[in-house]
Amino acid sequence: MKKFLEIENVPYLGKNSKEMFSFRYYNKDEILLGKKMKDHLRFAMSYWHTINASGTDMFGGDTMNKNFEKEGMEKYKAKADFAFELMQKLGIEYYCFHDVDIAPEGKDLEESTRYLEEMVAYLKSKQEQTGIKLLWATANNFGDKKFMSGAATSPNADVFAIAIGKVKAVIDATIALGGSGIVFWGGREGYDTLLNTNMGLELDHLAYFLTLARDYARKKGFQGDFYIEPKPKEPTKHQYDFDVSTCIGFLRKYKLDKDFKMNIEANHATLAGHTFQHELRVARTEGFFGSIDANQGDLLLGWDTDQFPTNVYDTTLCMYEVLKAGGFTNGGLNFDAKARRASNTFEDILLSYIAGMDAFALGLRKAQKIIEDGRIDAFIEQRYASYKKGIGAQIQKKTVTMESLYAYAKNLSVVAVESGRQEYLESILNNILFGE
Repeated sequence: MKKFLEIENVPYLGKNSKEMFSFRYYNKDEILLGKKMKDHLRFAMSYWHTINASGTDMFGGDTMNKNFEKEGMEKYKAKADFAFELMQKLGIEYYCFHDVDIAPEGKDLEESTRYLEEMVAYLKSKQEQTGIKLLWATANNFGDKKFMSGAATSPNADVFAIAIGKVKAVIDATIALGGSGIVFWGGREGYDTLLNTNMGLELDHLAYFLTLARDYARKKGFQGDFYIEPKPKEPTKHQYDFDVSTCIGFLRKYKLDKDFKMNIEANHATLAGHTFQHELRVARTEGFFGSIDANQGDLLLGWDTDQFPTNVYDTTLCMYEVLKAGGFTNGGLNFDAKARRASNTFEDILLSYIAGMDAFALGLRKAQKIIEDGRIDAFIEQRYASYKKGIGAQIQKKTVTMESLYAYAKNLSVVAVESGRQEYLESILNNILFGE
């Protein structure tokens, strides 16, 4: 296999390493909480950003060439060669893709499916050679102009049919490659104005679309998870998959909640006005935690910048939620992130992944310490202690009535609510993160 990177496999050299191409915190076989670090994190490479994105933004063209001096299907095979070489060097065991990431689009759905099937066979051979697996796949039902008004929610029935056909091909590809997840990101499933929108019809169509996909996949023997990926805006002003809570309400209304979980992206959470941890906590609390798109945004920019995650506060609080959820089952940490436009060498891609993997490895280590330290969990437990005895215990057991609560409360004149001590708890977090 042709080597695109002269650098050898990236080693773990410890936190004091000054070697550029080394891990300082990610030691994949180290045991934490009874499990190897790599199995806690389940890192995945995003095909679209890593293998295809070339630095283009709304103000300028490519800053990097990722065609590998090939054309047609040979170009896509060369991209796959680079993808698997990169994953091997980093020790990444999973990858994710859209259909159009791995194969060219043809003149129609039939030709596109043939190209996809050819590349699936090629990827399967690469998986067999390396042991690398597919984490999840998805259909790009937002890029082509036919999807300008949505896919499942398009006002045009032919678009709906083509979109579900693309999803069928992705389901078949996922099964062929042994993937454990199928993601639905409604890139244009929303609207810009209600002046031209039948919202009720569009939501019904979206639910039917997901139902068709689920039923087909289950009929074909797929046992993995289906994921909804929430995003509040961009490209449409009003996305139907705004945030985790919105998606859960939608899934429960249409009785899809037994099969679908959340694929939560950090940058999408902040665009929705939430923290990354908030979205993870909602999913965990409601039983919808599934997988994660690992990245971060720039709070000074109002769009989805998809930067590699290096904020250790965020990665620590993320991994705290993952550990509290019992860890990943079929999901993982997919780096839905791209090197900055000016970081335009193949080595920069490698360095970006090292930075992100180390940030999450450090976050995992610190999340374990938060749990083992116990002060934050103990404080939360004590804060709600009034529900363990007396009237609180009755409320907790749901044995009270409006009348009994009124009778209890009518002569309460002074109630002392305990301090929330936010600043103290934040100082504990700082102590755990930086106290060594």
